[in-house]
Formats: sequence, structure tokens, C-alpha cells
Amino acid sequence: MKHEVLIQELQEVAAQLGVTIRYERGDFEGGYCILREQKILLVNRRLFPAKKASVLAMAMHEIGLEDMYLKPAVREYIEDEIAKAARSGQ
Repeated sequence: MKHEVLIQELQEVAAQLGVTIRYERGDFEGGYCILREQKILLVNRRLFPAKKASVLAMAMHEIGLEDMYLKPAVREYIEDEIAKAARSGQ
């Protein structure tokens, strides 16, 4: 699955969970936070699509998707990104 398609799928999952995704410029990659009771996922808009997809996947994992249906390719991508992060010590 292409990274642009994964990004779209992950954005749809975030919307179902009530998470707002904001693409901003800055000195960061991105992540999940709660601001004034609003769930926000911040992503650096200057990242390449592969890294944007990775940031979204990591944030979705942090939010928790165990009880949610995901397309098998999307769930596999999230699990692969978590495994890569674990190997690199993030």
C-alpha cells in the first residue's frame, strides 16, 4: 500500500476516534496530545509521505486500536512501525 493511501486510511481512523490531525511547520516530527480536552495529532507538514505515515501510525498505536476494525494492510503497517521503533530504541 502506498504511503499516501496509508495516510488517508490513518486519517479516517483518527476521525472515527474523534482525533483532530493538524499539519504544521516546525522543528518536530509529530505526535499525539490532549489540549483542553481535545485530542490532537500534530504532524510536521514538511515530512516526506513515508515519515508522515510513520508518525500517524505511531500515534494511532499510542491512542489504542485493539478494539477497532482496521484493514489488514493498515494494521500490519502499524505493527511494522512499532517493531521498527522498538528495534531502534525509540
